[in-house]
Amino acid sequence: CWNRILKAFANSLDPDETPQNVAVKFRRFLESSNVGTCLNELLVLEHSDVVTRQKLCTCSALFSALDSVNDCVEISNQDHEIQYVNPAYERLTGYTMEEVLGKDTRELRSDRNKQEISDSINGQMKKGKKWEGTYYTRRKSGDVLPQHCRMCPVMGVGGKPSHYVSIRSPHMESSHYFDKLKDPDYLSQIANGGIHSIARRKESFARIHSMTIEAPITKVINIINTAQESSPITVVQALDKVLEILRTSELYSPYFAQEMKGDDPMTSDYLGGLISQDAARSMKEVDHPLRAAAHVPTSHIAHHHISSQLIPDNINNLLVKEDSWDFDIIELERVTNKRPLVYVALRTMARFDVCSFLSISETCMANWLQLIEASYQCTNSYHNSTHAADVLNSTAYFLQREKIKAIFDPIDEVAALIAAAVHDVDHPGKSNAFLINSHSDLSVLYNDIAVLENHHAALTFKLTARDQSVNIFKNLDRDTYRLLRQSIIDMVLATEMMKHFEHLNKFVNSVVKLTQKAEETSSLSGTGSPDSAMILNQLSTTENKTLIKRMLIKCADVSNPCRPLNLCIEWARRIAEEYCQQTDEEKRLGLPVVMPVFDRKTCSLPKSQTSFIDFFIKDMFENWDYFCDIPVLKGHLETNYDFWKLEEESPTHDYDLSVKVAQKTAEHENVQRKSSDSTGKSSTEDKATNSINST
Repeated sequence: CWNRILKAFANSLDPDETPQNVAVKFRRFLESSNVGTCLNELLVLEHSDVVTRQKLCTCSALFSALDSVNDCVEISNQDHEIQYVNPAYERLTGYTMEEVLGKDTRELRSDRNKQEISDSINGQMKKGKKWEGTYYTRRKSGDVLPQHCRMCPVMGVGGKPSHYVSIRSPHMESSHYFDKLKDPDYLSQIANGGIHSIARRKESFARIHSMTIEAPITKVINIINTAQESSPITVVQALDKVLEILRTSELYSPYFAQEMKGDDPMTSDYLGGLISQDAARSMKEVDHPLRAAAHVPTSHIAHHHISSQLIPDNINNLLVKEDSWDFDIIELERVTNKRPLVYVALRTMARFDVCSFLSISETCMANWLQLIEASYQCTNSYHNSTHAADVLNSTAYFLQREKIKAIFDPIDEVAALIAAAVHDVDHPGKSNAFLINSHSDLSVLYNDIAVLENHHAALTFKLTARDQSVNIFKNLDRDTYRLLRQSIIDMVLATEMMKHFEHLNKFVNSVVKLTQKAEETSSLSGTGSPDSAMILNQLSTTENKTLIKRMLIKCADVSNPCRPLNLCIEWARRIAEEYCQQTDEEKRLGLPVVMPVFDRKTCSLPKSQTSFIDFFIKDMFENWDYFCDIPVLKGHLETNYDFWKLEEESPTHDYDLSVKVAQKTAEHENVQRKSSDSTGKSSTEDKATNSINST
């Protein structure tokens, strides 16, 4: 009878679910009619076979749960030897379970965990208490990630810990951006021109893969990324190392020989003039005023603090829209008598609390800004302090994008704002190629390498250190100053157009593709998962933040085609005038003409703009939009490009274009006004149109 009970129990077990290490053993006993004996046997059966099976099934369920959670789980014994890690731990750190089993957990910790943290953890574990706080995890690649860690001991025999359980989740600051995407109110708030739809994202990324100019290294990286998708983890990790090596090498400069052999000589000349500086030089020595460009007399500049209460109402009224993309910097230039930089910079620096970071007074900042603005050459039609103020305004706008706010630290924001303000200081209104061909003192000083950009950066720090009343860096400690200076210089040098495609390709392969992974992980694994947080932490590394800052100032520097149409037209007229002046000077001095397309007799302003947008702007802003979401700029860019295309097809000569431009601008603004604002409040647009008419 009892054997039948045991056999029935054994048959009830599912062979597929029964753990392999569990065997049902049959025990024999004498048949007895004693109820107590039978009851005792059933109790023995319950507390041995049945309970053991239930515990094993429960353990199986717990391990399934551990395999599915997004938090990293690590279990070690009393000697801190790792006994178990879950798949989330493997994904985050890059180590497999086989690689870490039996290893001391202390061997895998990061040096960024201070000794006080380790002492605190050990103290809590010995007391049998939990510990919770920020813990730095070192990945197999060497990266360090901050995580929110909860550690607790498992008490064994004698009241001593037998195991330690560590649960690590994404750090709150790291997952800030992705967590905000969970909030439906936040999504609805920025839905109008804010977050792109998934379909638009995929379409945008598809266009990124078909960039106009693609370096060979980009194709190599795309092939490696494709191979990783179907490879085992060991191969994926090896290929990650390959990608890391490729991305840190100078392999991103594209080859222009084929692209510049097209049927469009104007585009070829324009492209060559902007990104090359090794044009044929005239061996004739040229005595030119630019030899004195490096000298900027500043000793007699008086510095007076500009109190916000003393700023005229008409200027204050304009500065109200300082944080808007439609801010009219040209109008501010007019009302400030060509001194817009000081006013817009004071407002912007205050908004980002720059003086507090630098530990200086607003007076010191105002003095420094006046010195910098005085060092810009106001006779330039384009590269003057108004352009600097415009780039500063664009930079501040980009710094307010959600993803950039989640990645940048205060020092990154301060560096970006300062670099924007000084990036063209003392620009002579001539290109690098002109300075090299004319054998200017600056080209000799900087060995023909990024002549203007090196000059802007060097002069900035030279002027700043000249007088304590203008030294905005005087209160920084040595390490902070070194990091800030390095970042400012790097951003200013990034504005050199010769390395435009190198910076763009690096940004696409390192930052944009990480962004795509973050969005895919966020949609598949849920926002705030270890994978998405890890990717955001990867974006926050020093190397990637450097690439982002370079692209930020590059986009800000050439953002004119993305401004409202009236501003876009004015900036196009100004840059064309400056280039035409350079062509006039090159002809007068017998120098090689760097950009023959900007000849006053033959120049086509619409054609120059469409060529510039096609070659430089479209791809760059497509990627920048995918990264930080700037639909307003994309809308202006499309409108402006269509406008220039229509003008390109018309026979109107460019320097007789002002009347037609005003008409087109008025028509465009009327359409926008009717569709978006039925109240007819258009004083700003009318003022802009009048400005174009006067032009």
